[in-house]
Amino acid sequence: MRILGVSAFYHDSAAALVEDGEIIAAAQEERFTRKKHDSRFPTSGISSCLEQAGVKLDQVDYVVFYDKPFLKFERLLETYLAFAPRGFQSFRMAVPLWIREKLFQKDLLAKHLKKFSPDFDWQKRLLFTEHHLSHAASAFFPSPFQEAAVLTMDGVGEWATTSLSEGRGNQLQITKEIHFPHSLGLLYSAFTYYTGFKVNSGEYKLMGLAPYGEPKYTKAILDNLVHLKPDGSFRLNLDYFNYCTGLTMTNGRFDALFGAAPRKPEELLTQFHMDVAASIQAVLDEAVLRLTRSIAAETGMRNLCLAGGVALNCVANGKVLREGKFERLWIQPAAGDAGGALGAALAAYYMLEKNPRQADGGFDAMKGAYLGPSFSQQDIEDRLSACGARFQVVSQEQMIRDCACALAEGDAVGWFQGRMEFGPRALGGRSILGDARSPKMQSMLNLKVKYRESFRPFAPSVLREDVSGWFEMDCESPYMLLVAGVAPERRRAMSMQEQALFGIEKLNVPRSEIPAVTHVDYSARIQTVHRETNPRYYELISEFKRLTGCPVIVNTSFNVRGEPIVGTPEDAFRCFMGTELDVLAVGNCVLRKREQNMELKQEYASTLEMD
Repeated sequence: MRILGVSAFYHDSAAALVEDGEIIAAAQEERFTRKKHDSRFPTSGISSCLEQAGVKLDQVDYVVFYDKPFLKFERLLETYLAFAPRGFQSFRMAVPLWIREKLFQKDLLAKHLKKFSPDFDWQKRLLFTEHHLSHAASAFFPSPFQEAAVLTMDGVGEWATTSLSEGRGNQLQITKEIHFPHSLGLLYSAFTYYTGFKVNSGEYKLMGLAPYGEPKYTKAILDNLVHLKPDGSFRLNLDYFNYCTGLTMTNGRFDALFGAAPRKPEELLTQFHMDVAASIQAVLDEAVLRLTRSIAAETGMRNLCLAGGVALNCVANGKVLREGKFERLWIQPAAGDAGGALGAALAAYYMLEKNPRQADGGFDAMKGAYLGPSFSQQDIEDRLSACGARFQVVSQEQMIRDCACALAEGDAVGWFQGRMEFGPRALGGRSILGDARSPKMQSMLNLKVKYRESFRPFAPSVLREDVSGWFEMDCESPYMLLVAGVAPERRRAMSMQEQALFGIEKLNVPRSEIPAVTHVDYSARIQTVHRETNPRYYELISEFKRLTGCPVIVNTSFNVRGEPIVGTPEDAFRCFMGTELDVLAVGNCVLRKREQNMELKQEYASTLEMD
């Protein structure tokens, strides 16, 4: 049985194909269209999934959409009625779009699907799941657990913003929900907006900024903005927010509480913004910890799965892990709306069709999240030649040695290997790599390769068997969704003078043996690398360890500010020529910047949009 899942029309459109319970392929539309967070119908994503499976749409049993548009329309109307006459301008702008695209979404989906197969019987084969059920299914069904509690937290689905589900075998049941307009995701997004970052994409910047500040405003947030109960349930004070009826997230009363207007994107980040970021991160951490404590006590379950956009907050995830209320934690790598496509397909396969499911507690079913397209060696060579690239074709062993040596010498390496990752993180398939031991690598990659804010941290990739020797953690973290401290014996004590520094002044102070991946609070967002899921990346880090004695390298996504992660060899070459990357490895092709035709150089820095 083949089931295609689809998410679209909000942000991060995607497609996923499941065949007899196996996840065959999954891809986000942005990787093909080159429009970050593309919300359009995932025509290219579907094409890619079908091509990888070697099938056509009429060979698919069901197509499942990840939410229910009628319920969303109901929320829209009820919200505007509840707040009328406020928000009429927002209502006037939203309703025509909803009537045209959302209310008649079944017809719109059928129209798109008929482009793949004119005879596709969409009336019988097009299904819809609820948004939070799609998220929960994306977390539980691929997990290694036969039984688990599932916590889903995001901005909003149809009505739900936070939900608890219980998964057993092939069944999943939502048991509790918190509804819009009360939302941890929207609360965090309100502060994303207030500190000058883009909602639905800049939340990770807010998380990265938090360690530079002090949580001075935590009490103000808890006293005025959110009533947080001991069990983690909560209610927002809507007097301070504008997202129900307006065109912004916050209002004047919110500004007055903190004593400043929202930061404009081009304005300088100050200690105030860092303290605000630290404060809302502390509130989110506490809310998630209270939720997970009450879930553990109420359900008695020993395994916890997480999904929804808030599950991408790896700082909060790390605190849940360390608190130890659950024996094991598993987080869907595509935790946001893209993962809803996969969850919708899996929900139909297990819950509708009642197919059996087995989980042995070992590896999960995500295949390391390497679920996107790959390219044959000949195809890579043809594509690079057509771009005018100059490259050497070497054996895989030589390619790995060349790249490991380049990293050890301080070079920045573009790494394009195997299948593309599904989800927002580069995991060693479409990555930019560097030497974690270098005190200059973090700022160099931010300013000269990624062209982004200097404060943003980078993640370490570490061999699974070596993780406990370098970090305060000894478990799997294959999807870069857990934060833990650098091991104390690897840290460098700061001098009194260095400790007196404030905010971003601390950035250039080396704090460990691996300063390029050590954040200012001695934390790191860890990816454990496993031979079973990515043998080529595993061998690269192993060779780097042989050369240097260090099993840790810098891993960041292969893109520059404002563009999606590269999807093709051509994308990789353009990014290589538009940045100060030194080496590029695409398959067994090795490219060195000094050997390229400089007439092909791209001028990225002056043309990039803010992300």
